[in-house]
Amino acid sequence: MNKIIILGRLVKDPELKTTLDGEKTYTRFVMAVERNFKSKDGTIKADFIPIIVWGKKAEIICKYLTKGSLLSVSGRLSAYGYEDANGTRKYVAEVVADDFKFINIGNKNHSTEEAL
Repeated sequence: MNKIIILGRLVKDPELKTTLDGEKTYTRFVMAVERNFKSKDGTIKADFIPIIVWGKKAEIICKYLTKGSLLSVSGRLSAYGYEDANGTRKYVAEVVADDFKFINIGNKNHSTEEAL
């Protein structure tokens, strides 16, 4: 089973993009997700996790969220490799979001279903 659920904050404003063929919209952004333990010096560290969202859901995220917004995302992990322009092999892992929930926007939480 490949299922991931994370809760974190957007590192920067999301931007809506279109595939090269112009057929699909998407957004890629990074979420800062706090670890559930403290380091030796007592600080809480965060992991920075790349997320991709497709279609109408991407449009909703770009319309309503900005840097610092708190978001819950569920989806699957996608991992792949490619060669860069120098011929060096690179590896990428990102969460492909299937669903999300806005947390603390105004006085109400919003989910994908409400926004669609």
